[in-house]
Amino acid sequence: MVLTLVWGTTWAAIRVGLQGVPPFTAIALRFAIATSILLALAKAMKVRLGAQPHEKTLWVVNGLLFFCVSYGVVYWSELYVPSGLAAILFATFPLLVTLFAHWLLPDEPLRLRSGIGAIVALAGIVVIFSEDLASVAGPGATTAAAVLLISPVVSSISSVCVKRWGAGVHPVSLAAVPMAIATVVMGAIAWIFERDAKITWTPATVGALLYLSLFGSALTFTLYYWLLRHVRASRVELIAYATPVVAVATGVVFLHEPMTSRFAIGGLLVVAGVAFVAKSRPKAVDV
Repeated sequence: MVLTLVWGTTWAAIRVGLQGVPPFTAIALRFAIATSILLALAKAMKVRLGAQPHEKTLWVVNGLLFFCVSYGVVYWSELYVPSGLAAILFATFPLLVTLFAHWLLPDEPLRLRSGIGAIVALAGIVVIFSEDLASVAGPGATTAAAVLLISPVVSSISSVCVKRWGAGVHPVSLAAVPMAIATVVMGAIAWIFERDAKITWTPATVGALLYLSLFGSALTFTLYYWLLRHVRASRVELIAYATPVVAVATGVVFLHEPMTSRFAIGGLLVVAGVAFVAKSRPKAVDV
């Protein structure tokens, strides 16, 4: 519930923050704040960083795939794509996790219902892209929406790798150090491409940055990686099919974003496809 509510509202918060801060700079600042909090927490909890097998490899994989590529794509895309639509497109995440989990996690085989659910969700994506996105969301929206689909792909690979090789690694470690890597990488990218960009600090942009850093990063990712250690990867990712509902409602009500009939139908198909995958989960007891 906490992850759904917070991550459901982060899409709108990103859009608000982008009104005053360019995307790569915003990512670097967000993760710099979150990293500081988590590293202080790790010290207070006496968490030994880098002590487990594969831990340092997971830092790099997580940092580059999940926090650099995925967030870089999302932030850039939300310059052109409404936050609700971005969340709907990212909702393909659990379907991709199911696919990659089939290859990498022996106890999470791919089932027929999962395949059917993937087809239904894919139909939803097709419906969304059948809309003239440029006329609804503005120039560049179609390209940005297509690029945004990279985000759930790399995020799902990262999540399955954590589930496969992250046993025994503390959740704070899995969040803090990869965010630190992302801070450095995205900070360098921001310096190259955005050093002359104007930054405008307003109460809204500062509030969005703090909300994304404290709640959308430090809190939620620690909880997320804790869940990945204790439940099936594909079940954890089902959070993503409730998140777009919150994201769409937030975007429409507070940001007055467009919601066409094709967006709604496509979004319902995506959510239905993921829900169909949820019902295909085996009834084994999670640990």
